[in-house]
Amino acid sequence: MSHSNFLVTGAHGFIGAWVVKRLLAAGENVVMFDLSADPKRLRLIMDEDEIARAAFVAGDITDPAAVTSVIERHGINRIIHLAGLMVPVCKANPRLGALVNVVGTINIFEAAIKSAGQVRRIAYASSAAVFGNSEDIVTETQDVNPTTHYGVFKRCNEDNARVFYLDNGLSSIGLRPLTVYGVGRDFGLTSDPTKAMKAAVVGRPYHIRFGGSTDFLFAADAADAFIRSAATDLEGAHVFNLHGETVSLAEVVREIEESLRAVRGPKARAQITFSDNALPFPAKLDDTAIRNALGDLPATSPADGVRATVERFAELSRQGPLDTSDLDS
Repeated sequence: MSHSNFLVTGAHGFIGAWVVKRLLAAGENVVMFDLSADPKRLRLIMDEDEIARAAFVAGDITDPAAVTSVIERHGINRIIHLAGLMVPVCKANPRLGALVNVVGTINIFEAAIKSAGQVRRIAYASSAAVFGNSEDIVTETQDVNPTTHYGVFKRCNEDNARVFYLDNGLSSIGLRPLTVYGVGRDFGLTSDPTKAMKAAVVGRPYHIRFGGSTDFLFAADAADAFIRSAATDLEGAHVFNLHGETVSLAEVVREIEESLRAVRGPKARAQITFSDNALPFPAKLDDTAIRNALGDLPATSPADGVRATVERFAELSRQGPLDTSDLDS
């Protein structure tokens, strides 16, 4: 991959922080764009010297002038668009959810078009929430029936991306992850497994609000998929599932318990329970299409990913008290 100028929107979010980390490790030029100026998630996975290698621009994706300006001033040619509001916020305030998730995404695409070919590719976050409830293994060609405002907004973005390609020739890739986990995941329903890992490290009980099985994807692997999607020269408007590995919540809890014993000693016990209610999304996504289009993607096993997450939480805990405010929400 030749060096590019990457814009990462939502860079202070969970996946955004991991994307920044992986881009910097690859020696890329990175501009972080976020409404929040708080780099707390970056600090969980990087040191200050690493973070300082990326430029930061405070801005709102609902402001088209701000988006256009950052692309022009920094010579951006690849965009990884992750800024957006999660399921609970979209449910509580659908109007705000539509403004940020839909209009904000339109602003990104329109600013890219205004760059007159400078921006060569957009990779953006869609979601498995576009499918709604399904017990089947789902492919990209299956009908979608979202059951949340969040899922509806993500589906709208996919269709808008397709029209921007048809009308303007702007190529893009939307990725549909399901349960992404790792240090820094602190908000949204599918953040519960990561919160359970943190709770185990600090010795607190935690109840995961869903059960059954889910596609479990390590944060670094999700970040690498977004980077690969932004760096490819694949033409068209594509949408791909991100699979990870399908595991039951019982398996996740076992992995957390084993990892906790590895860092805290053989007598350490996690106090984790989980609900019987399955997520309102499919349990398993077929990722054949993205592998055919982009080649094999990194695949961290749940055992390795949970262990790495628990070990990092334990390391952070040794450095000072962990922020556990997310465990109370």
